[in-house]
Amino acid sequence: MSLTVIYPHPDAGWADQRLSGILRHALEGRPVRVLRTAGELEGLAGQKLLFALALGDAGTNLEYVKMLSRLRLDPGLLEGCTAGLIVDGASPLYTKSAAAELTLAANLAGCAFVGRPLVEGTGSLVNFRIQAKNLDTNLMGAYRAAARDLVRRLEEESFPRQDAPKLLVLHASSHHTSNTMQLWEQVRTRLGDRFTFTEIGLRNGTLSDCSGCPYTMCLHFGEKGGCFYGGLMQEEVYPAVRRCAGLVMLCPNYNDALSANLTAFINRLTALFRQTRFYDKALFALVVSGYSGGDIVARQLISALNMNKSFYLPGRFALMETANDPGEALTLPGIQDRLDRFAHNIQDTLLTP
Repeated sequence: MSLTVIYPHPDAGWADQRLSGILRHALEGRPVRVLRTAGELEGLAGQKLLFALALGDAGTNLEYVKMLSRLRLDPGLLEGCTAGLIVDGASPLYTKSAAAELTLAANLAGCAFVGRPLVEGTGSLVNFRIQAKNLDTNLMGAYRAAARDLVRRLEEESFPRQDAPKLLVLHASSHHTSNTMQLWEQVRTRLGDRFTFTEIGLRNGTLSDCSGCPYTMCLHFGEKGGCFYGGLMQEEVYPAVRRCAGLVMLCPNYNDALSANLTAFINRLTALFRQTRFYDKALFALVVSGYSGGDIVARQLISALNMNKSFYLPGRFALMETANDPGEALTLPGIQDRLDRFAHNIQDTLLTP
Protein backbone atom coordinates (compact mmCIF):
# COMPACT_ATOMS: atom_id res chain seq x y z
CA MET A 1 0.00 0.00 0.00
CA SER A 2 1.39 3.41 -0.95
CA LEU A 3 1.71 6.20 1.59
CA THR A 4 -0.36 9.34 1.62
CA VAL A 5 1.67 12.33 2.81
CA ILE A 6 -0.37 15.12 4.40
CA TYR A 7 1.92 18.13 4.07
CA PRO A 8 0.12 21.44 4.67
CA HIS A 9 1.55 24.45 2.84
CA PRO A 10 3.78 26.27 5.35
CA ASP A 11 3.93 29.96 6.12
CA ALA A 12 7.75 30.10 6.20
CA GLY A 13 10.06 28.97 3.41
CA TRP A 14 13.05 27.94 5.59
CA ALA A 15 11.20 25.26 7.51
CA ASP A 16 9.59 24.02 4.30
CA GLN A 17 12.96 23.68 2.54
CA ARG A 18 14.49 21.57 5.31
CA LEU A 19 11.41 19.37 5.71
CA SER A 20 11.14 18.89 1.95
CA GLY A 21 14.71 17.58 1.93
CA ILE A 22 13.98 15.21 4.79
CA LEU A 23 10.89 13.89 2.99
CA ARG A 24 12.79 13.34 -0.26
CA HIS A 25 15.31 11.20 1.58
CA ALA A 26 12.76 9.29 3.67
CA LEU A 27 10.40 8.57 0.78
CA GLU A 28 12.97 7.87 -1.94
CA GLY A 29 11.84 5.07 -4.25
CA ARG A 30 8.38 4.84 -2.72
CA PRO A 31 5.08 5.62 -4.45
CA VAL A 32 3.36 8.41 -2.51
CA ARG A 33 0.44 10.78 -2.82
CA VAL A 34 0.90 14.27 -1.37
CA LEU A 35 -2.00 16.37 -0.04
CA ARG A 36 -1.23 20.00 0.77
CA THR A 37 -4.56 21.68 1.51
CA ALA A 38 -7.46 21.01 3.85
CA GLY A 39 -9.80 20.72 0.90
CA GLU A 40 -7.94 17.64 -0.35
CA LEU A 41 -8.68 15.60 2.79
CA GLU A 42 -11.22 13.21 1.29
CA GLY A 43 -11.45 9.44 0.85
CA LEU A 44 -8.63 8.60 3.24
CA ALA A 45 -10.20 5.70 5.18
CA GLY A 46 -7.91 2.73 5.73
CA GLN A 47 -4.74 4.37 4.40
CA LYS A 48 -1.20 4.67 5.75
CA LEU A 49 -0.58 8.35 6.44
CA LEU A 50 2.53 10.43 7.04
CA PHE A 51 1.81 13.87 8.47
CA ALA A 52 4.56 16.37 7.64
CA LEU A 53 4.26 19.71 9.41
CA ALA A 54 6.60 22.68 8.90
CA LEU A 55 6.35 25.37 11.56
CA GLY A 56 7.73 28.88 11.13
CA ASP A 57 9.41 31.12 13.69
CA ALA A 58 6.10 31.57 15.55
CA GLY A 59 5.40 27.84 15.60
CA THR A 60 2.39 28.21 13.34
CA ASN A 61 1.14 26.99 9.98
CA LEU A 62 -2.14 28.45 8.78
CA GLU A 63 -2.99 25.64 6.35
CA TYR A 64 -2.39 23.15 9.16
CA VAL A 65 -4.89 25.06 11.31
CA LYS A 66 -7.47 24.55 8.55
CA MET A 67 -6.66 20.84 8.47
CA LEU A 68 -6.93 20.65 12.26
CA SER A 69 -10.38 22.18 12.09
CA ARG A 70 -11.38 19.66 9.44
CA LEU A 71 -10.20 16.74 11.58
CA ARG A 72 -12.06 17.98 14.65
CA LEU A 73 -15.31 18.47 12.78
CA ASP A 74 -15.35 15.12 10.92
CA PRO A 75 -15.02 12.25 13.43
CA GLY A 76 -14.90 9.61 10.69
CA LEU A 77 -12.45 11.30 8.33
CA LEU A 78 -9.50 8.98 9.05
CA GLU A 79 -11.37 5.78 9.91
CA GLY A 80 -9.02 2.79 9.89
CA CYS A 81 -5.90 4.82 9.05
CA THR A 82 -2.47 4.34 10.63
CA ALA A 83 -0.03 7.23 10.79
CA GLY A 84 3.29 8.70 11.80
CA LEU A 85 4.38 12.31 11.74
CA ILE A 86 7.39 14.53 11.12
CA VAL A 87 7.29 18.02 12.63
CA ASP A 88 9.98 20.53 11.72
CA GLY A 89 10.36 23.88 13.49
CA ALA A 90 12.53 26.98 13.45
CA SER A 91 13.02 27.14 17.24
CA PRO A 92 13.39 24.80 20.24
CA LEU A 93 9.70 25.32 21.01
CA TYR A 94 6.27 24.27 19.70
CA THR A 95 7.18 21.12 17.74
CA LYS A 96 6.11 18.66 20.42
CA SER A 97 2.98 20.56 21.44
CA ALA A 98 1.89 20.83 17.81
CA ALA A 99 2.56 17.11 17.32
CA ALA A 100 0.45 16.12 20.35
CA GLU A 101 -2.36 18.42 19.26
CA LEU A 102 -2.38 16.97 15.74
CA THR A 103 -2.15 13.38 16.97
CA LEU A 104 -5.14 13.75 19.28
CA ALA A 105 -7.27 15.36 16.57
CA ALA A 106 -6.40 12.67 14.03
CA ASN A 107 -6.89 9.93 16.64
CA LEU A 108 -10.40 11.17 17.47
CA ALA A 109 -11.10 11.06 13.72
CA GLY A 110 -10.29 7.32 13.71
CA CYS A 111 -6.53 7.27 13.05
CA ALA A 112 -4.13 4.94 14.87
CA PHE A 113 -0.45 5.80 15.41
CA VAL A 114 2.51 3.46 15.52
CA GLY A 115 4.63 3.48 18.66
CA ARG A 116 7.07 6.40 18.71
CA PRO A 117 5.36 8.00 15.70
CA LEU A 118 7.06 11.40 15.97
CA VAL A 119 10.24 12.51 14.26
CA GLU A 120 10.89 16.02 15.54
CA GLY A 121 13.30 18.52 14.05
CA THR A 122 13.86 21.53 16.29
CA GLY A 123 15.55 24.63 14.90
CA SER A 124 19.08 23.63 15.89
CA LEU A 125 18.47 19.86 15.70
CA VAL A 126 20.14 19.56 19.10
CA ASN A 127 17.44 17.02 20.02
CA PHE A 128 19.31 14.56 17.74
CA ARG A 129 22.59 14.85 19.66
CA ILE A 130 22.40 11.40 21.28
CA GLN A 131 21.15 9.68 18.11
CA ALA A 132 23.90 11.28 16.07
CA LYS A 133 26.52 10.01 18.53
CA ASN A 134 25.07 6.50 18.48
CA LEU A 135 24.97 6.44 14.66
CA ASP A 136 28.39 8.10 14.27
CA THR A 137 26.93 10.84 12.09
CA ASN A 138 26.02 14.54 12.32
CA LEU A 139 22.72 16.02 13.48
CA MET A 140 21.21 16.18 9.99
CA GLY A 141 22.30 12.61 9.30
CA ALA A 142 20.50 11.46 12.46
CA TYR A 143 17.38 13.42 11.45
CA ARG A 144 17.35 11.83 8.01
CA ALA A 145 17.88 8.34 9.46
CA ALA A 146 15.03 8.77 11.95
CA ALA A 147 12.63 9.93 9.24
CA ARG A 148 13.54 7.04 6.96
CA ASP A 149 13.13 4.54 9.79
CA LEU A 150 9.70 5.97 10.65
CA VAL A 151 8.54 5.52 7.05
CA ARG A 152 9.82 1.94 7.06
CA ARG A 153 8.00 1.12 10.30
CA LEU A 154 4.84 2.78 9.09
CA GLU A 155 4.87 0.61 5.97
CA GLU A 156 5.84 -2.67 7.66
CA GLU A 157 4.41 -2.75 11.18
CA SER A 158 1.00 -4.15 11.99
CA PHE A 159 -0.45 -4.44 15.47
CA PRO A 160 -0.84 -8.08 16.63
CA ARG A 161 -4.14 -9.39 17.96
CA GLN A 162 -4.56 -12.22 20.46
CA ASP A 163 -7.13 -14.87 21.35
CA ALA A 164 -6.96 -14.12 25.08
CA PRO A 165 -5.29 -10.74 25.63
CA LYS A 166 -4.21 -9.46 29.03
CA LEU A 167 -5.22 -5.95 30.08
CA LEU A 168 -3.30 -3.97 32.67
CA VAL A 169 -5.47 -1.31 34.33
CA LEU A 170 -3.73 1.39 36.38
CA HIS A 171 -5.46 3.89 38.63
CA ALA A 172 -4.90 6.03 41.73
CA SER A 173 -8.53 6.54 42.73
CA SER A 174 -10.99 5.52 45.41
CA HIS A 175 -13.39 2.83 44.20
CA HIS A 176 -16.24 4.33 46.22
CA THR A 177 -16.26 7.93 45.02
CA SER A 178 -14.46 7.95 41.65
CA ASN A 179 -16.45 8.60 38.48
CA THR A 180 -13.47 7.25 36.55
CA MET A 181 -13.57 3.93 38.39
CA GLN A 182 -17.33 3.64 37.92
CA LEU A 183 -16.96 4.13 34.18
CA TRP A 184 -14.22 1.48 34.09
CA GLU A 185 -16.45 -1.05 35.86
CA GLN A 186 -19.03 -0.49 33.15
CA VAL A 187 -16.43 -1.00 30.43
CA ARG A 188 -15.06 -4.14 32.08
CA THR A 189 -18.47 -5.81 32.16
CA ARG A 190 -18.80 -5.15 28.43
CA LEU A 191 -15.45 -6.69 27.45
CA GLY A 192 -16.40 -10.32 28.04
CA ASP A 193 -14.52 -13.38 29.23
CA ARG A 194 -11.75 -13.51 26.61
CA PHE A 195 -9.75 -10.90 28.53
CA THR A 196 -7.61 -11.36 31.62
CA PHE A 197 -7.51 -8.27 33.84
CA THR A 198 -4.80 -7.04 36.18
CA GLU A 199 -5.85 -3.94 38.12
CA ILE A 200 -3.23 -2.12 40.19
CA GLY A 201 -3.94 0.87 42.41
CA LEU A 202 -1.09 3.35 42.70
CA ARG A 203 -2.35 5.03 45.84
CA ASN A 204 -0.41 7.37 48.12
CA GLY A 205 2.45 5.62 49.89
CA THR A 206 2.70 2.76 47.38
CA LEU A 207 4.88 4.39 44.72
CA SER A 208 7.97 6.60 44.79
CA ASP A 209 8.62 8.88 41.84
CA CYS A 210 11.72 8.59 39.69
CA SER A 211 14.69 10.41 41.27
CA GLY A 212 16.74 10.66 38.10
CA CYS A 213 19.44 8.02 38.55
CA PRO A 214 22.46 8.31 36.27
CA TYR A 215 21.86 6.72 32.88
CA THR A 216 24.26 3.84 33.47
CA MET A 217 22.64 2.97 36.81
CA CYS A 218 19.14 3.06 35.31
CA LEU A 219 20.34 0.91 32.40
CA HIS A 220 21.97 -1.57 34.78
CA PHE A 221 18.82 -2.15 36.81
CA GLY A 222 16.58 -2.06 33.71
CA GLU A 223 18.59 -4.84 32.09
CA LYS A 224 17.89 -6.94 35.18
CA GLY A 225 14.19 -6.17 34.90
CA GLY A 226 14.08 -3.83 37.87
CA CYS A 227 14.74 -0.39 39.25
CA PHE A 228 17.06 0.94 41.97
CA TYR A 229 14.02 1.98 44.04
CA GLY A 230 12.25 -1.40 43.77
CA GLY A 231 8.86 -1.55 45.48
CA LEU A 232 5.50 -1.87 43.75
CA MET A 233 6.86 -0.89 40.35
CA GLN A 234 9.44 -3.65 40.29
CA GLU A 235 7.38 -6.31 42.04
CA GLU A 236 3.98 -5.86 40.36
CA VAL A 237 3.86 -3.19 37.68
CA TYR A 238 6.88 -4.14 35.55
CA PRO A 239 5.85 -7.81 35.25
CA ALA A 240 2.28 -6.77 34.41
CA VAL A 241 3.49 -4.37 31.71
CA ARG A 242 5.60 -7.12 30.16
CA ARG A 243 2.63 -9.52 30.06
CA CYS A 244 -0.10 -7.19 28.87
CA ALA A 245 -1.40 -6.64 25.35
CA GLY A 246 -3.12 -3.41 26.36
CA LEU A 247 -2.66 -0.75 29.03
CA VAL A 248 -5.73 1.12 30.31
CA MET A 249 -4.98 4.35 32.19
CA LEU A 250 -7.79 5.58 34.46
CA CYS A 251 -7.17 9.30 34.70
CA PRO A 252 -9.17 11.81 36.70
CA ASN A 253 -8.18 15.31 35.62
CA TYR A 254 -6.22 16.91 38.47
CA ASN A 255 -5.57 20.61 37.73
CA ASP A 256 -5.41 19.88 33.98
CA ALA A 257 -2.77 17.22 34.49
CA LEU A 258 -2.29 13.54 35.23
CA SER A 259 -2.34 12.69 38.92
CA ALA A 260 1.02 12.59 40.69
CA ASN A 261 1.07 8.79 41.09
CA LEU A 262 0.21 8.12 37.43
CA THR A 263 2.94 10.56 36.44
CA ALA A 264 5.33 8.71 38.75
CA PHE A 265 4.42 5.44 37.00
CA ILE A 266 5.35 6.93 33.63
CA ASN A 267 8.62 8.31 34.99
CA ARG A 268 9.56 5.02 36.63
CA LEU A 269 8.71 3.11 33.44
CA THR A 270 11.94 4.46 31.98
CA ALA A 271 13.99 1.72 33.63
CA LEU A 272 11.94 -0.99 31.89
CA PHE A 273 11.98 0.98 28.64
CA ARG A 274 15.78 0.85 28.65
CA GLN A 275 15.42 -2.91 28.19
CA THR A 276 12.40 -3.28 25.92
CA ARG A 277 10.03 -1.43 23.62
CA PHE A 278 6.24 -1.45 23.76
CA TYR A 279 5.28 -1.31 20.06
CA ASP A 280 3.06 -4.39 20.49
CA LYS A 281 1.10 -2.98 23.46
CA ALA A 282 -1.91 -0.73 22.94
CA LEU A 283 -2.71 2.32 25.05
CA PHE A 284 -6.27 3.17 26.16
CA ALA A 285 -7.51 5.77 28.62
CA LEU A 286 -10.56 6.88 30.56
CA VAL A 287 -10.29 10.59 31.34
CA VAL A 288 -12.83 12.33 33.58
CA SER A 289 -12.70 16.08 34.21
CA GLY A 290 -14.71 17.94 36.79
CA TYR A 291 -15.26 20.92 34.52
CA SER A 292 -13.10 20.83 31.34
CA GLY A 293 -9.64 20.00 30.01
CA GLY A 294 -9.85 16.30 29.21
CA ASP A 295 -8.02 16.91 25.94
CA ILE A 296 -5.02 18.27 27.88
CA VAL A 297 -4.71 15.04 29.86
CA ALA A 298 -5.17 12.94 26.71
CA ARG A 299 -2.34 14.84 25.01
CA GLN A 300 -0.11 14.19 28.03
CA LEU A 301 -0.74 10.47 27.68
CA ILE A 302 -0.01 10.63 23.95
CA SER A 303 3.26 12.52 24.50
CA ALA A 304 4.48 10.35 27.37
CA LEU A 305 3.37 6.84 26.44
CA ASN A 306 2.88 6.83 22.65
CA MET A 307 5.51 9.30 21.47
CA ASN A 308 8.08 8.67 24.19
CA LYS A 309 7.56 5.14 25.53
CA SER A 310 6.46 3.58 22.21
CA PHE A 311 2.96 2.23 23.06
CA TYR A 312 0.71 1.72 20.03
CA LEU A 313 -2.13 4.28 19.90
CA PRO A 314 -5.35 2.78 18.49
CA GLY A 315 -7.91 5.06 16.91
CA ARG A 316 -10.08 6.83 19.50
CA PHE A 317 -7.88 5.57 22.30
CA ALA A 318 -9.55 7.66 25.01
CA LEU A 319 -13.04 8.10 26.39
CA MET A 320 -13.18 11.66 27.75
CA GLU A 321 -16.10 12.70 29.96
CA THR A 322 -16.99 15.64 32.19
CA ALA A 323 -18.48 14.83 35.61
CA ASN A 324 -17.97 16.30 39.07
CA ASP A 325 -20.28 14.87 41.73
CA PRO A 326 -19.85 11.18 42.69
CA GLY A 327 -21.93 9.00 40.36
CA GLU A 328 -22.58 11.81 37.90
CA ALA A 329 -20.67 10.17 35.03
CA LEU A 330 -23.16 7.31 34.76
CA THR A 331 -26.05 9.75 34.37
CA LEU A 332 -24.56 11.71 31.46
CA PRO A 333 -26.73 11.79 28.31
CA GLY A 334 -25.64 9.11 25.84
CA ILE A 335 -23.02 7.63 28.19
CA GLN A 336 -24.15 4.02 27.69
CA ASP A 337 -23.63 4.27 23.93
CA ARG A 338 -20.20 5.84 24.40
CA LEU A 339 -19.23 3.08 26.84
CA ASP A 340 -20.38 0.49 24.30
CA ARG A 341 -18.23 2.07 21.58
CA PHE A 342 -15.19 2.34 23.83
CA ALA A 343 -15.43 -1.32 24.88
CA HIS A 344 -15.91 -2.42 21.27
CA ASN A 345 -12.82 -0.44 20.32
CA ILE A 346 -10.73 -2.32 22.87
CA GLN A 347 -12.12 -5.62 21.59
CA ASP A 348 -11.55 -4.75 17.94
CA THR A 349 -7.98 -3.64 18.65
CA LEU A 350 -6.84 -6.58 20.77
CA LEU A 351 -8.96 -9.65 19.94
CA THR A 352 -8.44 -11.95 16.99
CA PRO A 353 -11.67 -12.08 14.96
